[in-house]
Order: sequence, then C-alpha cells, then structure tokens
Amino acid sequence: MFGKEKSQYIEDSKFRYTMREMKKNSSAYVLALPYFLLFLFFTAIPVLISLPVGFTNFNMAQFPKWTGLSNFYTLFLADDVFLIAIQNTLVFAIITGPVSYIMCFMLAWLINEMPGPLKTVFTYIFYAPTLAGNIYATWQLIFSGDAQGPLNSVLMNLGIIRGPQQWLTDSRYILMCVIIVQMWMSLGAGFLAIRAGLQGIDKAGYEAGAIEGIKNRFQELIYITVPAMGPQLLFAAVMQITASFTAGDIGRFLTAFPSTDYAAHTLMTHAFDYGSIRFEMGYACAVCFFLFVVMLLVNNVIRKAMSGILDT
Repeated sequence: MFGKEKSQYIEDSKFRYTMREMKKNSSAYVLALPYFLLFLFFTAIPVLISLPVGFTNFNMAQFPKWTGLSNFYTLFLADDVFLIAIQNTLVFAIITGPVSYIMCFMLAWLINEMPGPLKTVFTYIFYAPTLAGNIYATWQLIFSGDAQGPLNSVLMNLGIIRGPQQWLTDSRYILMCVIIVQMWMSLGAGFLAIRAGLQGIDKAGYEAGAIEGIKNRFQELIYITVPAMGPQLLFAAVMQITASFTAGDIGRFLTAFPSTDYAAHTLMTHAFDYGSIRFEMGYACAVCFFLFVVMLLVNNVIRKAMSGILDT
C-alpha cells in the first residue's frame, strides 16, 4: 500500500510541476495557440477521421456507406497502380530522406562557420526554394526535351548524350528528375532547426574539448557538436523522413498527371487522384491511413536509432 501511495505522490508532484511550468510560460502558450488550433483542425482531426472513413464508400455527396475492409482488400489485391505507388514512394523516401538530411546538417554546419552577415545571407539562399511558389516552370524549362533545353544542350556539348532526351516523359528518367527537384527543395524546417541548434551550443564546451585533447574541427563536430544538439537532429530527421514520404505535388506539377507508366506516382499522388479527382473519399482515406501507419512505424524506428546514436 505504501508503494502505491508513493507512486501516486510522485505522479501528483509531476503534475503540479507541469502545471507550475505551464503557468510560468503562459505567454509562450498563448503565442503558440493559433498554430495548435490550426494543427488540431487541419491535421490531427482529419487524420483521426480518415480511419473510420477508410472503411466506407463516401463520394462527398451522399452519406458514407459502411463497406468494412473492402477498400483495403482492393488496395492490396486489385489495385496495381497502388503497388507501383508503394514502390515509387519507398525509392523516393530511401534516397531523398537520408540525402536531404545529411545535406541539411552539412550545409547548416558550414554556414555556421561563416562570419555573421554571411550566415544570414546563405541561410536565406538555401531556405528560399522551400518558400518559392511556382518553381516548377523553371525546372520544366531545365528538363526541356528539345535540343535547346539547358540540360540537353549541356550534356550534348559535353558528349555525354548523342541526342535530346525526354526527361519528363520518359519513364526511365521521370523519378530521377523528381528526386532531384525534391532534394533542391528539401532544406526546410529541419534545416532551420539544425541552424538554431548550432547557434545555441555553449562555447565553453569547445574550450573544454580543446583542453581534453580535441585538435581539429572534425573532432569538435563528432564529439561536441553532434551530442550537444540531439533534439534538433532528431526533429530534423523526423521532418525530412515525413517530407520524403508525403511528397506528391512535385510529381504532379513537374510531369504530366498521371505520369508516363506511373513513374512518378507516389502514395500521396494516389490519394489525390481518388480524393480530389474521382471523389472516392473512402478509398482515398484508406490510402492515407496506410501511409500514416507506414510513416508512424518509420518515424519510431528513426527516433529509436537516433536516440541510441546520440546517447552513445
């Protein structure tokens, strides 16, 4: 009985401490309230609703009709395009996720080594692509399939190719082009989080490292910088993996829709096809729920792997 009372006392102490800290930082919670409300109504609630809707036949005009596991049976047993979308999404995520994460960290670290004014300039330069609106027209021009297209022209002048290639309509090249554009646009919230983490590291740690025998910047990076910014690295990893799994707009805007042989067709593209074009919302929700489960599992694996690395 004493053990239960002690456990209850500890839980009550934690609750009182949490409430005290929330009251102390009430102004911060007020400032964050608009974001939390938007996240609640436009992200959290739709994700929760997608599960029951995924078990229905819902066309946006009539009340949903319960169909059980019919949508999921169709996904895995009768929808060949869905299987192509899974393959494309996995290839896309495996390549863009780790590469863009490493790019975020290395560029943030290099920028952090620059003088003050240059840090701001280069941070904006590398972050700007994520803020750009209609950037796809520029990339469509670069990947133009005629001989005067910038990429074709350069490669033909170098003798790498003999004739113009149809980069955005040939199924052999479409996914590669989409991956390139995605990595160019990938320096988003994760990049800024790492930049903030680098700026927040206590300089005394580097001084202590020099006393302990650290001799160069690479050793500082491995033994001081990386362990000191674990939360930012973990946040960036989750953001980059999430972005790589949910990419869909790039393929639709950069290539035709649907793309040749569904070469750029991802799970998000498949959900958009059924939800926004065919208005089969039950089927689209089944696709989204499957994607949500996959992302949840991958994020848990990444979190555990990153926590183990950072703890060591």
